[in-house]
Amino acid sequence: MKLKDLINEYYDQLSKSQKKVATYIIDNPRNIAMSTAQEIGKTIGVSETTVIRFCYSLHLSGYGELQKVIREQLLFQESSFTTYQKSKLELEQAPHFFTKVMERDRIAIGETMKQIKEEDYEKAIEQLSQAETIYILGLRSSYTAANWLSYTLGLVKGNVRLLRPETEDVIQTLSQMNDKSVVIAISFHRYLKETIQIAELAHRQQAFIIGITDSMLAPIHTFSDLLFPIYSPNKSTLDATASLFSFMNAIIAGLSVKEKDSFEKRRETYQSIPSDFLFVEGVD
Repeated sequence: MKLKDLINEYYDQLSKSQKKVATYIIDNPRNIAMSTAQEIGKTIGVSETTVIRFCYSLHLSGYGELQKVIREQLLFQESSFTTYQKSKLELEQAPHFFTKVMERDRIAIGETMKQIKEEDYEKAIEQLSQAETIYILGLRSSYTAANWLSYTLGLVKGNVRLLRPETEDVIQTLSQMNDKSVVIAISFHRYLKETIQIAELAHRQQAFIIGITDSMLAPIHTFSDLLFPIYSPNKSTLDATASLFSFMNAIIAGLSVKEKDSFEKRRETYQSIPSDFLFVEGVD
């Protein structure tokens, strides 16, 4: 199992000090590979014993094994696109290529279901239901998902805005946020600094931040009130797409049930507006 997945698996069982060690390891793998447990503990502000106990919590034999795993797994990571292509080349010679690709998506959705806590999901739906304004943030490879979520969420509930830093004054938008605002920030490897910075500023405005990412230790976790990890076998946004959209669909479904009366009114208003000129009927 990859170290990041191992940390995710045992993260909730770690002490507060051990979680600091976990975060530092993900952010600074080279330092771990080149430093002693005592040096790392001093840098983080914890004891050497805490660093070693962290290793035991992951069922590693000790700090030496942690260094070995880091050298093998973290220091030589390839780009997410390269990893994505390699995983598909493994299936190239197999029959029924497309079914095997889709089967991997099905497995990833199943793994995502295991990682997400029911109480966190219900709290997210409650926060979205009570929010006066909902902001959706996702840049570059996460933009398509953010755009879809913004559009679809807007059909269920009013006052949903897609944050577009390239075309709007983000500072002006942030100044309008308060404790009745909810920001859904979508952030996948490689994590964009701009997404993290906007989430930080929104957090300072007392907005409720819902992070959707690929790891409990992703940078967005620092400013998230709720964090939802989407399983991806290769740290590739492309491989996370099926799981990501499935989870976002669950958010839409949950909110449409929670807001069923207002949703019905919005649907009736939507359908009352003449729109025949916009559509072409298909063949039955």
